[in-house]
Amino acid sequence: MRLTVGQAVVRFLHNQWTERDGERQRLFAGCLGIFGHGNVAGLGQALLQDDFLPYVLARNEQAMVHTAVAYARQKDRLRTWACTASVGPGSTNMLTGAALATVNRLPVLLLPSGTFATRVAGPVLQELEVPHAADVTVNDAFRPLSRFFDRVNRPEQLPAALLGAMRVLTDPVDTGAATIALPQDVQAEAYDWPDELFAERVWRIRRPAPEQADVADATAIIRTARTPIVVAGGGVHYSGAEAALEAFAAATGIPVAETQAGKGSLPHGHPRAMGAIGSTGTTAANALAREADVVIGVGTRWSDFTTASRTAFQHPDVRFVNVNVASFDAGKQSGLAVVADAREALTALAAALGDYTVDAGYQDRQGTLSREWDAKVDAAYHPPAGTTAPGVLTQGTVLGCVNELSDPRDVVVCAAGSMPGDLHKLWRVRDRKAYHVEYGFSCMGYEIPGGIGVKLADPGRDVFVLVGDGSYLMNPTELVTAVQERVKIIVVIVQNHGFHSIGSLSESLGSQRFGTAYRYRDPATGRLDGDKLPIDLAANARSLGATVIEAHSRAELEQAIKDAKAWDNGPIVIHVETDPTIHAPDSEAWWDVPVSQVSELDTTRAAYDTYLAEKKAQRPLLAPSHRKDAE
Repeated sequence: MRLTVGQAVVRFLHNQWTERDGERQRLFAGCLGIFGHGNVAGLGQALLQDDFLPYVLARNEQAMVHTAVAYARQKDRLRTWACTASVGPGSTNMLTGAALATVNRLPVLLLPSGTFATRVAGPVLQELEVPHAADVTVNDAFRPLSRFFDRVNRPEQLPAALLGAMRVLTDPVDTGAATIALPQDVQAEAYDWPDELFAERVWRIRRPAPEQADVADATAIIRTARTPIVVAGGGVHYSGAEAALEAFAAATGIPVAETQAGKGSLPHGHPRAMGAIGSTGTTAANALAREADVVIGVGTRWSDFTTASRTAFQHPDVRFVNVNVASFDAGKQSGLAVVADAREALTALAAALGDYTVDAGYQDRQGTLSREWDAKVDAAYHPPAGTTAPGVLTQGTVLGCVNELSDPRDVVVCAAGSMPGDLHKLWRVRDRKAYHVEYGFSCMGYEIPGGIGVKLADPGRDVFVLVGDGSYLMNPTELVTAVQERVKIIVVIVQNHGFHSIGSLSESLGSQRFGTAYRYRDPATGRLDGDKLPIDLAANARSLGATVIEAHSRAELEQAIKDAKAWDNGPIVIHVETDPTIHAPDSEAWWDVPVSQVSELDTTRAAYDTYLAEKKAQRPLLAPSHRKDAE
């Protein structure tokens, strides 16, 4: 079959499938892209000629990777998109998206274009010249950000590159960004391909069972526990292990706390559901974490927010059992590694534990702590009248209105600023796929393209994109893509005239919110502490084709949400202003952000003293969890 390299790529991708638990689905939903001279005659021509892959025109290359990644997450990593970009800046714009995908262990295929492999006319437009290494291109920057990287300089190299990328995209351990760099001349080059390259291929998503010895060791450790806790991570969702976790928690009485990626592993209101853990956790989960003698991590990579920078677990003899499909993560915190699929491991552990259960007093304490936190959430969602100036709401009010007026299956999307932390601790999740906060890379600008990806993956749900003004300004342009594709997303822009999250952090570190507000430069001080900038984000969203509702009170916001729910013609934006000085309830947990050790500022010196005091609770967590003397 004589095809160009671009045509061969499109035909090959069309014939890739995944299978798990007997269910098959196409691996690629389509191709997102922006054409330039580096790909318009190669992959662009192929997508036009062979209508195998739906094509979506994006407005920003970083954003289109976010859309693909969000789609993959909503599909539990069983499906994704390919992304094509032109030479030079088009391709390097995808670097942040590549890092986000790899950090979050989410599959996406990146097809950056490269300058001429033949070098016949070099240096060409947008080519990087490296005097000591003529084979280096800007696409080499993808190497540390990708779980797989290859450059196809000859058509004969394409089959191996494609098969290598598919292996990574469908491996729950190795998945992340897979990058195949395609020089612009090679994309258009013809070659006689063997027919079998384009045969249907089914990539089975593995469910490795745990080793019996690991189950026995884990069971022995858990049986010694009086105050154990489960920490559920994203691996619970990707494995589809929610039912197995619920059965495990119900049988044992062990409470379940959740990471950002694991939120929704148990629905709000479940007697064992303690909510978020760590720096942005609930006081219920964090109180139990401090007392836990055994911590069972399921599908978590143990980030610093989850462990409160290794201050969350204070029991002197705490031990960890880590269930993870990746040995890299299973070995963290010096834990006993149970390297297995989350669903399979939880099922095996529940069976091995038999009639083990925590005592009634510990279960009662879980209920008491959970009810106390729920009362705090109610207060944050419904602050008393007069808490803010007229026309301004609290962020808690905004989250509460959306949470209470959305349907149980509706999805909330967020990524950066103060809202991810508030959502983690406050949001009441009622469905396993209803919470989508990207907090591995916490990338400003992810929200709108991410919302598009979620909606494309799951069109039967309404998608609420909660985005602060700072993050909105990073990447508003994909509203145009949503208008173009008639993708309904409900975007709630929370305007607080600056960087709420970093402003609060700056103040706590003694840096006085310096450089975090959207204000004019004051001639008298020379600093950005003058009047507020006259920014009108509602007008900006209208100019991009979105329908916009402006809300200035709780009643107006509630009506706007109802109107948005009834809307069915593309993106709709709700604009609301909030007071950045009113915070969500405290998590009673810490996050390690170093403070300047010397300073002329009293505020910084005071913050450093506080930092040293908090630092004393930090633990290395190096003691082996599988210790005979502890059993």
